[in-house]
Amino acid sequence: MTVTTVDFELPAGLEARSPAEARGVDRDGVRLLVSRGTEVSHHRFTDLPGLLEPGDLLVVNNSATLPAAIETADGVRLHVSTEQPDGTWLVEPRQFAGARPGLRFIVPEGSLTLLRPFTSRLWVAAADVPGNRVSYLTRHGRAIRYSYTDRDWPLGVYQNAYATEPGSAEMPSAGRPLTGAVLAALAGRGVLVAPVTLHTGVASAEAHEPPYPEWFRVPAPTSRLIAHVRAGGHRVIAVGTTVVRALESGAGEGWTDLVIEPDREIRMVDGLLTGLHEPRASHLKMLTAVAGEAALRAGYEAALRERYLWHEFGDVHLLLR
Repeated sequence: MTVTTVDFELPAGLEARSPAEARGVDRDGVRLLVSRGTEVSHHRFTDLPGLLEPGDLLVVNNSATLPAAIETADGVRLHVSTEQPDGTWLVEPRQFAGARPGLRFIVPEGSLTLLRPFTSRLWVAAADVPGNRVSYLTRHGRAIRYSYTDRDWPLGVYQNAYATEPGSAEMPSAGRPLTGAVLAALAGRGVLVAPVTLHTGVASAEAHEPPYPEWFRVPAPTSRLIAHVRAGGHRVIAVGTTVVRALESGAGEGWTDLVIEPDREIRMVDGLLTGLHEPRASHLKMLTAVAGEAALRAGYEAALRERYLWHEFGDVHLLLR
């Protein structure tokens, strides 16, 4: 593995193809790799409360996952990403080589017309459908899945226990093992929990582009609690890279185009709870910024050696600064 180029080989056998529950493991029973600098230790996720200290703060992303995949009348699968401020949608035609400006896809109750490329795989599209993106996808979509999963799974397996704000095209999956039981144990330990919102777009498993603008909100009570926790000498732990992006973008709400690179100073968080990310994924650059290259190298070498599982249904990594 070379972290400098953010690249390593991921054996196919380490891809989590189904939710933990379908593998005979409780949702909160996945493995938890803990990195404290270059030192690593191995746990179950249910150990998390005992690994944190009273007064520490977990910040979670309360964005709920939408069923953001729809099928056209011609059998083309579209992944619907973000709704732009002007009302256009960002869409990804999956495994379709004929995308061009003006192409009109017939979809349930209307159509989507491609206007112009947005990235190498995403298009800006005019949506001629009833309602907004959230209401439309709720009626007609299904959960996005990639080829490493073994089949379609119900939307519920892509929802976090605390998800209350519909809007994400893909699951903010770092918090998937945070069940009610674990949250109760954290509260009993004196670990605090506070929300932010960041609606994730489509992050294709085949292309490793930097993140594009996404809508976020950091509520004033969460900002005040973060300041209080840090003033008391306790730690702020982000649950997921989406939380880091939101917090580092500042208080309030709006669209963030922040891309966190290894040389950026991380000001708002002292640790990160996250999944294990694919080779060359842009998220690995953020992990390097949070924990440093040596810690990331040691953690991923241990995860590969001990056969941790990758992707949204896989195991979890806690990086502490």
